[in-house]
Parts: sequence; structure tokens; C-alpha cells
Amino acid sequence: MIRRVLVVHGPNLNLLGSREPEIYGSITLAQIDERLQTEARARDVELRTLQSNHEGVLIDTIQEGAPWAEGLIINPGALGHTSYALRDAIAGVRLTTVEVHISNTQARERFRRRSVLTAVCRGQIVGLGWRGYLLALDWLLTEEGT
Repeated sequence: MIRRVLVVHGPNLNLLGSREPEIYGSITLAQIDERLQTEARARDVELRTLQSNHEGVLIDTIQEGAPWAEGLIINPGALGHTSYALRDAIAGVRLTTVEVHISNTQARERFRRRSVLTAVCRGQIVGLGWRGYLLALDWLLTEEGT
């Protein structure tokens, strides 16, 4: 059973709460992380989170966290559409991974409709707002990637 989860937030997610609230809502990243931590504690799960606007930091975090973590939740932001390096990092560590996007990427600009990460993730949750993170955590903890 998964007991250690790494959560990685990509570029511009530090602006949640003020960035395009009509798309991303008014919740802040700190509030999302706190809700995830509360759920993790209630289920006796250790959770680590990190946000960075830098692709290399995200890759380093995934690689360095892999020996500790048993599951990965990633909201790559726009890097999900462009970063083969991030895709390769996820593939390389072989963690059960769920990709999360707050907005419905399929209903937005054409470039947002394809994620280069999807092929190396066990699942993808889009368009369900911040609750997508909780759904990803619940899935990891109850399904354990199966």
C-alpha cells in the first residue's frame, strides 16, 4: 500500500488565487497543499510537496524523491505540453504517477489539448479544479496504481 506521496506543481501554479481566477478559481497553492496534507494525515500517509517555475528543479525533485516516494502527483502546468525532459524523468523513476490539471485542457487553446506526459502517467485528471489533486491522492491510496 502506498504510504509516501510526492506532489510536484509546475510553473505559474504559485500564482493560484490571483492568476486568471475565472479559469483556475480563487484557491491558493498553499491552500491546496494544506488540504492535501490534511487528507494525507487522516490516512496516515506522508506527503511532500514542491512548486517550481524551473523545469530542472522539477526533474531534480522527481529524481531525488523517487527512492523515498511510492506515488507521484504532478501538475506540470504548461510544461506538460512541451517537456520531453520531464516526461523522461517520470518514465525513468517508474513511480505510479497521476497527472493533474485544474482547468479542462481539452476545452482551451489547441496547444493545451495534448500532454507529452500522458503516456508515462497511470492516469490524468483534468478540469475538476483543485479537487483533482484530492482525487489523484485518493486513487493512489485506494487503487495503488492497479
